[in-house]
Amino acid sequence: MSAAADTRTRPFAEALKDAQTRITAHMEARLAGGDDLHAAMRYAITGGKMLRGFLVLESARLHGVPAEAAIEAALAIECIHAYSLVHDDLPCMDDDDLRRGQPTVHRKWDEAMAVLAGDSLQSFAFELLADPSVGAHALTLIRGLAQSSGKDGMVSGQMLDIAAETANDPLTLEQITRLQGRKTGCLIEWSATAGAVLAGADPAPLRQYASALGLAFQIADDILDVEGDAAKVGKAVRKDADAGKATFVSLLGLAEAKARAQTLCDEACAALSLYGEDAETLKEAARFVIARDS
Repeated sequence: MSAAADTRTRPFAEALKDAQTRITAHMEARLAGGDDLHAAMRYAITGGKMLRGFLVLESARLHGVPAEAAIEAALAIECIHAYSLVHDDLPCMDDDDLRRGQPTVHRKWDEAMAVLAGDSLQSFAFELLADPSVGAHALTLIRGLAQSSGKDGMVSGQMLDIAAETANDPLTLEQITRLQGRKTGCLIEWSATAGAVLAGADPAPLRQYASALGLAFQIADDILDVEGDAAKVGKAVRKDADAGKATFVSLLGLAEAKARAQTLCDEACAALSLYGEDAETLKEAARFVIARDS
């Protein structure tokens, strides 16, 4: 970690764009192969908001860790997120034709390529974290990502989501909160705390921030499924309602869901009080999460 860290606090939009540029450039350098598998892996990552990668880089900046030392972790989490979307879109899961306004990987190639691309993205994430440039806390990050993405994290949440589709009774609010805490929240928590882990600092404040942020993110997704424009969202909307699926909106009502998202946003911002004005970009990120239209 010899390079000096950029400690400037920047507007969220600027910081997010910088993160997207850095992560995309690193992806293109590390996944430069010319075969269909590499092309499908790049395709799966390209075009996303890269919010999780941004959280890695911004939490690193907050702790004086240079972006160059955090970029492997930022790309790693985007690989895990992309793999989860590629597999979620498959006919045996959510059966979606569009992702980010483009054909899903199994539509652009085929189902076999989608499975292989997802598998490769998952393993590549851990290859990235094992790079010597990650430093002394690489093992903590690797273990944390394995837990956050696997049987006790994201995959577990997806399993609960699928099970709910065939359950006789709709999920309760408590059950949905638990499901989404695993399916969405675990990866957001890993992302937001990665910078503290890299610096050997206490991740507790950022974990509290991420807990509120992750739930707000999912409530915003449920609101988008009701109010969103498919052209802006980049995928089909109103699928949950058509399927009779229990969501935060169906259980709380639209107005109460929006109020709950705002409360969580406020809680996320309050968790960053320790960092003062240096955390303003992360606070803007929380406000973006509940106001986004895609």
